[in-house]
Amino acid sequence: MSDTITRAVKSKYGSVAASGLSTAHEGIKAVAEAFGYSPDELASIPAEANMGLSCGNPTATAGLRPGETVVDLGSGGGLDVFLAARKVGPTGRAVGVDMTPEMIELARDNAEKSRLTNVEFHLATIDKLPLADASVDCVISNCVINLAPDKAAVFHEIARVLKPGGRLAVSDIALKRDLPPELGDDLMAYVGCIAGAIPIEDYRRGLTEAGFAHVEVVDSGADLNAYAKVENQAACCPPPASTPSGLAVVDAGCCAVGPAAVVDEALHARLADLLRRYDVNDYAASVKVYAVKPR
Repeated sequence: MSDTITRAVKSKYGSVAASGLSTAHEGIKAVAEAFGYSPDELASIPAEANMGLSCGNPTATAGLRPGETVVDLGSGGGLDVFLAARKVGPTGRAVGVDMTPEMIELARDNAEKSRLTNVEFHLATIDKLPLADASVDCVISNCVINLAPDKAAVFHEIARVLKPGGRLAVSDIALKRDLPPELGDDLMAYVGCIAGAIPIEDYRRGLTEAGFAHVEVVDSGADLNAYAKVENQAACCPPPASTPSGLAVVDAGCCAVGPAAVVDEALHARLADLLRRYDVNDYAASVKVYAVKPR
């Protein structure tokens, strides 16, 4: 099942990378602002780095300082990497890790546009980071750890690469209560950031068992329906419904806006129907996650 999930995630986010979504689309800009990005932040980076995939803004809460090395897990088009790079400055380093080749290619193109010299991107999974032990000051991530089939491995990898005293500052989706089967058993719901989410308490426990201290998982109170409320936007986190045959795989990317992307209208119809029957906020939360690796 984990291989199936990984292939589906790669396929869907590869589609998003090729979709042309960017801050230039009002719907995408509105989603990013709804989850904590300021207009000035969005204007400071290549528009194509933002594809409306966020569920928070980890760079706003990571306390990044000049000279630090920061790693973004699941860096996509580079949105948080570019914002982090400006905070750590030319003496620091901002590293993106993503398992989707199309996203890495897009991020590297965006890096050339940004003219930032302290950024780099690596093609890898977040449970096997291409980084040395104790080499990183801060790890950030934005709505990605919920997509990893083996979250315990991810937590241990984060602990491995962080320096003693290093910190984790993540925006993610976690569950407040069990999902109904229609959501929990749907592969596209997994790709859409919901079905793979774990309970808030399990998130805390997993980080503690990986050796972290001062663990906090805080409900940000953000409205997960922000995606669906943007006109013509297919939700990135609220999932489509399952098909009668079981696990659904839809050829459209998980996000799309107007004519700029290929849109499967059946996906929109099922999504709208699902959101009429289930308020995602009743089951899941956008959370801010903090933890420190003991010295």
